[in-house]
Amino acid sequence: MQLSFSTYYTLICAALVLLVGKFLVHRIRFLRDFNIPEPVAGGMVAAALIFAIHEFTGYAFVFSNDLQTGFMLLFFSSIGLSANFSKLREGGTALLLFLFIISIFIVVQNMVGVGLATLLGLDPLIGLMAGSITLLGGHGTAGAWAGVFENEHGIQGALTLGIACATFGLVIGGLIGGPLAKALVTRYGLRSNDLPAQAAADEANFENPQKVRLITTTVAIETLAMFAACLGFAEFMTAFAQGTAFQLPTFVWALGGGVILRNTLDYVFKFQAFDRAIDLFGNVALAIYLAIALLSLKLWELSGLAAPLMVILLAQTLTMGLYAAFVTFRFMGKNYDAAVLAAGHCGFGMGATPTAIANMQAITNQYGPSHKSFLIVPMVGAFFIDIVNAAMIQLFIKILP
Repeated sequence: MQLSFSTYYTLICAALVLLVGKFLVHRIRFLRDFNIPEPVAGGMVAAALIFAIHEFTGYAFVFSNDLQTGFMLLFFSSIGLSANFSKLREGGTALLLFLFIISIFIVVQNMVGVGLATLLGLDPLIGLMAGSITLLGGHGTAGAWAGVFENEHGIQGALTLGIACATFGLVIGGLIGGPLAKALVTRYGLRSNDLPAQAAADEANFENPQKVRLITTTVAIETLAMFAACLGFAEFMTAFAQGTAFQLPTFVWALGGGVILRNTLDYVFKFQAFDRAIDLFGNVALAIYLAIALLSLKLWELSGLAAPLMVILLAQTLTMGLYAAFVTFRFMGKNYDAAVLAAGHCGFGMGATPTAIANMQAITNQYGPSHKSFLIVPMVGAFFIDIVNAAMIQLFIKILP
């Protein structure tokens, strides 16, 4: 038996999930230490409650997915709109090298997932879902591709599977990054070469994320107009590219539209977009999307996958640690910056960019600043790698049987 919720009631439930998550993160130190997002904390409680109700009463809750899809597209648009190519020049060759290293890791991560899924007798696409889609891509990418897997490839419960894998990765990414980097710093006797005062100024955006910046009505309207343009572009391109070699999920077009619009405004029209407003709308969209996605979890659909899925995720954790220590650290220079970058790689390679930043801060707070790391990781982890990841996922889907 099902209980259906309209769009309005779904939004109310999502708001309650976010409030519960905020309360839990504020009260439980473990959640704060490992940078568990409020939507995930509240959403997992809601998912567990819904699971208990289903098991004891047989009732299943059905929430409207109209808002979920819209907020997902808004989130990916915000990533594109935040991409100013002038920062690429500042990152230099180190940024390109790091991007190349992470791109190779995507292939490794997906090969581990697909290979183990095949050995365990599962659909290879389940292994792909337990690869770069959820671990490197995070909750937003997991939800975006889940619809593709369910509707086009018949993988039932793909959203539940994706959210479960992404949540696991979020916790593990925060657990292994700091200890790994500390071991590297200690073993090789590394130290920071940056001046603390200068680095603190350069890293103000990361060190002071709660800093208040005013957003006016005009700025809010301008930002909403940019988001609307991205969504319109995504809808048009999805329909236009249907059935062609350029067919991509709508969220990829939303991200690409944001990149094109932002840099056209910057370099052609000399219009300065307000990054704080873009970040604000993007973060709100992600929070609401995650809350609705977690409300929609059907944990009972994972009962038959629990054991093999855990085998795949543990193997992915081991792969992440070894790759960061023996590839990322060594190829990025085998110095202090490389150790901090390895910690950041563990953060977004298994979880999300905020986890990567938290990992790096844990190291720099103890051993000194690393300006290069705080320049490279946010740009690669929050933008460039999403485009590479989308292309890699599309390639794996095409070549899998």
